[in-house]
Amino acid sequence: MTGSFFFAARLAWRQLVFDKAKLIAAIMGVLFACLLVFMQLGFRDSLKTSAASAPIKMRGDIFLMHKQTEAMWRTMVFDRSLLMRALGHPDVASVHSMYMGLVPFKNIDTRQTRTLMVYGFDPEARMMDIPELEGFIPSLKLKDSIVFDRASRPEFGSVDQQLAAARNVTEINKYKVTIAGTYLMGTSFAADGNVITSEQNFMRINKGRSLEQIDLGFVRVRDKSRIPQVKADLQAMLGEEVMVLTYPELIAFEQAYWESSAPIGFIFGMGVIMGLVVGMVIVYQILFTDISNHLSQFATLKAMGYTQGYLVRVVFASAAFLAVLGFIPGFGLSLYLYDLAEQNIFIPFPMPPEKIIMVFSLILGMCFAAGTLAVRKLKSANPADMF
Repeated sequence: MTGSFFFAARLAWRQLVFDKAKLIAAIMGVLFACLLVFMQLGFRDSLKTSAASAPIKMRGDIFLMHKQTEAMWRTMVFDRSLLMRALGHPDVASVHSMYMGLVPFKNIDTRQTRTLMVYGFDPEARMMDIPELEGFIPSLKLKDSIVFDRASRPEFGSVDQQLAAARNVTEINKYKVTIAGTYLMGTSFAADGNVITSEQNFMRINKGRSLEQIDLGFVRVRDKSRIPQVKADLQAMLGEEVMVLTYPELIAFEQAYWESSAPIGFIFGMGVIMGLVVGMVIVYQILFTDISNHLSQFATLKAMGYTQGYLVRVVFASAAFLAVLGFIPGFGLSLYLYDLAEQNIFIPFPMPPEKIIMVFSLILGMCFAAGTLAVRKLKSANPADMF
């Protein structure tokens, strides 16, 4: 059986390279589909990665959010008293408040404004797992002091260079602030930049906000093994006004918004499907035309005793060759475009091995689907028609 397959593959290869122009057209079709699938999956994965850039760095065991909150970049505030009630649970060690808001930041050089995310919390509570923040705790406790995410888009200005030149005063939401330094967190599709400051400074920047109205509540549990039970107890205690989430659930909640609720997640999924459909149509046309042009030769093979199964293996071997020949340059070009996208939109584009395997499987399946459609033409290869 194996020898028969390799014999069929040898015939398929010779048949493909016989018409080089047609082979190149088929490879380009598969390459296009491969590239489109890689890019759509890349944007989808970068969406998930960037969406979790903030929650993944949060130091907490359980988190409280308003029930109507859709995502962290558009939260609904709730009463801080609800968070304080969690202290009544015997397993709760401490609770902390975080305040978030999208506000305009003025570029020191150009004086133009662009919206970024401001996080406000008690610096001594160490609510973010960002080692660089440790050195800024004294600075953040000062009035009107902030630290700036250096992974923010360049439209906010070259903050590190400005700090080196002792130019560190700007405005956020038309309020004058002093940049104490920079840290590294990462941007997202919702926020082009990030700033961290204290609770009091957050209130000065966001006039009209109150310390009693919080965006996110942090709960730290004494015994980590008790987290599921404490979560259930807090949900029952605090009622339906707030969501009670564990750390993994907080990350999944933020990613789910972009995957399901936001239209952009659906668009990327449709892009993958359309890329595979276009590629399948191109491969089908090539294989169907190839079978039609060599129908008499296939009929001759049948007359010589070759079975229908052998001819089917020839077609599927051609499909497999096209999948490999199109995938290799498609993968190489995708690596280049991933790197180019990271440099221009400042959002990570991961290329893990499982994605490579999945895309190759999709491309191979696409080519086999095209071969399945094209192989029906082989039925018309009748040896009797030769006479």
